[in-house]
Amino acid sequence: MRTIARQLLLWLPFTLLAFNVQAQPAAGLSEAELRQLMQMAEYIGVDYPEAVADGEIVNTGEYTEMEEFAGILLEQSARLAPSAEAKAIGAEATALQGAIRDKADLATVKKHTAELRRGLLAISPQLSLPASLLDRADSKALYQAQCVACHGATGMGDGPLAGGLEPPPTNFHDRERAENRSVLGLYDAISNGIDGTAMASFSGLTDQQRWSLAFYVGSLAFADADPGAAADTALTMQDLVMYSPEVLHADRPGLEMAEIAALRANPAALFKQRSDSQGTTPLDTARKQLQAALSAYRDDDYQAARTLAVSAYLDGFEMVEGSLDSHDVELRRSIEQQLLDLRAQLSADSEPSQVELQVAAILAQLELAQSVLEDGGLSNAALFIASLLILLREGLEALLVVIALTTILIKTGRSDALRYIHFGWVAAFVAGLGTWLAAQQLVTISGASREVMEGVAALVAAAVLFYVGFWMHSKTRATDWQRYIQASIDRSLSTGALWGLAGLAFIAVYREIFETILFYQALLAQASGGQGGVLWGGVAGGAALLAVTGWLMVRYSKRLPIGKFFATTTFILLALSFVLAGKAIAALQEAALVSMTPMPVSFSFEWLGIYPTWEGAGLQLVIVLLSLALVLRGARQAQAPAPARG
Repeated sequence: MRTIARQLLLWLPFTLLAFNVQAQPAAGLSEAELRQLMQMAEYIGVDYPEAVADGEIVNTGEYTEMEEFAGILLEQSARLAPSAEAKAIGAEATALQGAIRDKADLATVKKHTAELRRGLLAISPQLSLPASLLDRADSKALYQAQCVACHGATGMGDGPLAGGLEPPPTNFHDRERAENRSVLGLYDAISNGIDGTAMASFSGLTDQQRWSLAFYVGSLAFADADPGAAADTALTMQDLVMYSPEVLHADRPGLEMAEIAALRANPAALFKQRSDSQGTTPLDTARKQLQAALSAYRDDDYQAARTLAVSAYLDGFEMVEGSLDSHDVELRRSIEQQLLDLRAQLSADSEPSQVELQVAAILAQLELAQSVLEDGGLSNAALFIASLLILLREGLEALLVVIALTTILIKTGRSDALRYIHFGWVAAFVAGLGTWLAAQQLVTISGASREVMEGVAALVAAAVLFYVGFWMHSKTRATDWQRYIQASIDRSLSTGALWGLAGLAFIAVYREIFETILFYQALLAQASGGQGGVLWGGVAGGAALLAVTGWLMVRYSKRLPIGKFFATTTFILLALSFVLAGKAIAALQEAALVSMTPMPVSFSFEWLGIYPTWEGAGLQLVIVLLSLALVLRGARQAQAPAPARG
């Protein structure tokens, strides 16, 4: 059982953090590595004049650093998963290295670094931005507390320590430099520091504080901008954050530098625009992202098109699936399948006319779904049943795990250790509530992040449940199980293993709580003002059914002889491992983290975690075969004569 603790201690931090990051890209590099490469490319484009001027090296240290960064960019680009985008990135990295070696002019180097950043951004997960920044006064106070020693009181790079630093601290009022720096580059420098410089990591600050500092220092060079220049901007927050002003000006014909400067000086208009857009319905989000995906596809930006198509499903349509099920299950399934199928079509090999038709068909079905939801509404009966079933469905898996773990401890004479299990599920309730509050107030949780969190949690839980099932099955085979329990229970259920069981209880319950909160949020959006009591009545009914189910399970399991209990619980845990494995693969496929190869026959049994893809079915088949091997081996050993006892 110690292995349980080790596995959970290794995996649990990643599971807890999964809600706050974007999906790991299917690019061969992690999101953090991609961001680091973007920062290097931008750094080269900004600081190249400090190393080379008129074809001559003017600072050997700076030039050596340029060469090192270019070498890292080329080396890391070779690790990217094979694709047209990766090939283009590799070509730009090679060209950049050659340009630096040949001491090319600044315009040439900037061209290559800008193209590198574009390529890396295209294969990176969609950026998660803060819901709001600190106000200007608080941001300035934060700057004064953290940055003055090096960058100076006004950001001129003339702080008390500046004289002894090489390279010198950035002068944030340098307009030329600022026009070549993105807010994302500033944020990453604040978050991670910059190797080889005195710029340290400020990871101890909150995410909102780091974004606020990035926007603040990024605004200083544009303090004299005309606020009215950005009155009717078409730029989005993502645009302003990801790209430098110079790149935006070059890429967007008709976009004046004055407009970009006004937004860098005061991005409040974009935060309001983003807040307004977040107030739209999930179906509005789905339509908007679909249209953006089609636009990206027309521009041959296939990676961006696929990312937007994933968002159309996860950030949009998925949020109303439960409500639509109450009216038209077949319509829900049809839209869901078409959205998933669209991803495979967004590539250079597809026929543009077919993609256009498919998007048009999905948009038409989304209009039908909106009509169904608006016209039909949710009756009191439908709302009560939906509310009850959400809690019952999501809570049952968590309940089975917690009951099984508590009963194991009771049956093995370790009732004193029940507090570990109780700590695990209570902590999960607290963490689930905290996650929901954070999603509302601090950071936007994308649909992809949500699916990654659920998928990773389910995969970890499935693996540990299978291990626990295997361990318990081994005890049903032992002819001297009672002597084993008496002699070895303290060793097998050590403090480390008990904390591992607490971690398993946490993972199982946390995953279900977070998913339940999201479903109830979507259900509340479909309920009318006077139906709050009906919804909470469904919650109470579901909780009551779960309580009765839990009581019956505990009462029945206590009456079982320990051998039969271990055998019965083994099958329950193996079955849960089967279900969670299927759901894990499905969630990771929806987040576009795992490939999706459909079977020739379309079917699904969501309660069992069975979906018509070879990846999910393949993993579940492995679990079934391993479980059968356990049972058959146990049967053979049961038929063998018991060893003589000395």
